[in-house]
Amino acid sequence: MTIDMSQFFQVFFDEADELLAEKEKLLLAVDVSSPDPEDLNAIFRTAHSIKGGASTFGLNDMTEVTHVLESLLDKIRKGEMALTSEHVDAFLIAKDILKMQLDGHRLGTPVDQDAVADVRMLLQSLSQDTPTMPPPPLHVEVVDHGSVVFKAAYKIEFPKLNEDDANALMAELGLLGKISRGDGSADKVELHLQTNEGKDDIISICSFILNPDCLSITEEALPPEHDAASNAQSEEDLGYGFFEPLDAMFPPLEGEAEKKETASSSQAITQPVANPQVEKKIAVKKENDKSHASQEASTIRVGIEKVDQLINLIGELVITQAMLEQRTKDLDPIANERLLNSVAHLTRNTRDLQEAVMSIRMMPMDYVFSRFPRMVRDLATKLGKKVEFVTYGASTELDKGLIERIVDPLTHLVRNSIDHGIEMPAMRKQAGKSETGQLSLSAVHQGGNIVIEVSDDGGGLHREKILAKARQNGLPAPDSMTDAEVWQLIFAPGFSTAEIVTDVSGRGVGMDVVKRNITAMGGVVDIRSAKGFGTTIVISLPLTLAILDGMSIKLGEEIYILPLGFVVESMQPAKEDVKDVNGKGRVIKVRDEYLPLVPLYQRFDIAPKFTDPSDGIVVIVEVDGKKAALFVDDLVGQQQVVVKNIESNYKKIPGISGATILGDGGVAFILDVSALIRSVK
Repeated sequence: MTIDMSQFFQVFFDEADELLAEKEKLLLAVDVSSPDPEDLNAIFRTAHSIKGGASTFGLNDMTEVTHVLESLLDKIRKGEMALTSEHVDAFLIAKDILKMQLDGHRLGTPVDQDAVADVRMLLQSLSQDTPTMPPPPLHVEVVDHGSVVFKAAYKIEFPKLNEDDANALMAELGLLGKISRGDGSADKVELHLQTNEGKDDIISICSFILNPDCLSITEEALPPEHDAASNAQSEEDLGYGFFEPLDAMFPPLEGEAEKKETASSSQAITQPVANPQVEKKIAVKKENDKSHASQEASTIRVGIEKVDQLINLIGELVITQAMLEQRTKDLDPIANERLLNSVAHLTRNTRDLQEAVMSIRMMPMDYVFSRFPRMVRDLATKLGKKVEFVTYGASTELDKGLIERIVDPLTHLVRNSIDHGIEMPAMRKQAGKSETGQLSLSAVHQGGNIVIEVSDDGGGLHREKILAKARQNGLPAPDSMTDAEVWQLIFAPGFSTAEIVTDVSGRGVGMDVVKRNITAMGGVVDIRSAKGFGTTIVISLPLTLAILDGMSIKLGEEIYILPLGFVVESMQPAKEDVKDVNGKGRVIKVRDEYLPLVPLYQRFDIAPKFTDPSDGIVVIVEVDGKKAALFVDDLVGQQQVVVKNIESNYKKIPGISGATILGDGGVAFILDVSALIRSVK
């Protein structure tokens, strides 16, 4: 049977993306002066896995880079070469090159071949610069399968491989259970595996090194159970400690024999030695490996379009459930007790199902946070600053649609904190601070929102400087403005206090876009700052834009939905609390505070039931610290609504952010509270 390998390309692309991200994360966290051997092994494994996959799919350009990268990493992890910051820089550059090559194959984007050649030369030069190192202590990791009883046994046959791939394959298969070598033939390798896994798991491991067409897997009878003594003896043939049989199974590449002979004369310690502590040459299968494997086995890759389709169907189900609830509202509760109980049960189950399906779209903020350590490191180095980057709440979840849109605003805020916020080391030292500034990124759930904070311990915002720049740009900036109002001035289009325009900042483009993007997501942004102590920018976003809790309000015969997150309170005002302002409209007095009154019937040209606010209801809403009073005829109730996009089917309507279908089948518009408040003069 011939397998079409093209169907697996997307799987390789996704996994290679994850491996590259993992590699960057490990490199940024590694302690250069005293690296953890397990960290070095993990970095090596990412390169080796990418190399194996690229080789399988014929992506030779990636294979060539990873081969050189892998060779250098192998020397470092074996202790033949000390890790330096120069190595880390080179490995990060190599990661960028591999990402560029990967995007070239996946998206057809251009690949800078000169940059590829440069990084290969850099890695080769670093690999050849091998200082004399003391031989590392022999370290053989041991796992004892003990009295494990396996459920199945397989004979695995495939063509002979080169030694590197052979070692890797034996190590990976050894994690599935107990592996040993068979007699094989001149051109075939025969392995015997006792395991609790199935054929698919074996194929998955082998497919990144072997063409599945060349692989033969047949089930065979399990051997009799071993007692403790025979078990200990048979463990000679397991996993990573399989040295001599590997040499016999897989002939060395050209030139490898000579290199091995030279290495053995200078570093005999690399050969296995008799040692009672390490006599069992078997692979390590740690508990965390088991949990990791089970975690991988319990997850599947699903296209986002399928998830969106499922969410849309759940939305329709919510609407249908609301219709049923509406139709049964006027029924006699005694005569229709069983029916009403069933509808109530359906309501509870629909709500639970909707929350479960919505959670599928939720992604951890680590998806965003993991992008910044590299950027912070590179930008701080470029600016000559010392910055410690810390994250909190990386496991906090946010809707996928929002998490992708928040990346750009956060990127700009982080860059601003490094460029404008954190001072130069000498300046910080002079101010009595540590030379290393701290930049933190945090996320936490608060009610139905997620609150994201970008905080630095830099110089803080300069009130006088901002006011002067605002006046220069023609913005109203009286001295009586509070600090919170002054900080909001930096979100004005074209606003920048940078004295020098650089490729990092100073063009006045960015902060206005940040606020506009966050507002478009239904969020708000606020700033707290103290001169000399730092700045914190707080972003509050709804957890999802697909479904929201809303307050139904009535204007004439029309129903509108007011997002509950913006509502502060509602009331029926007294006549004396409503005041007219010449040429400015009307205001309402609420506890010694005057708020602009927004008569919604005028905005949407609707014949209202009431024109006097004292006869109707006013709803106090707040966005970005600004409050307003919306004048409506009546409050209908509170409900959860499914948000439907209007722009894709019609066009943008001022003051309207979307629509929903009510329980009676009618359509209700969802109010854009931010736009309504911004329109108040």
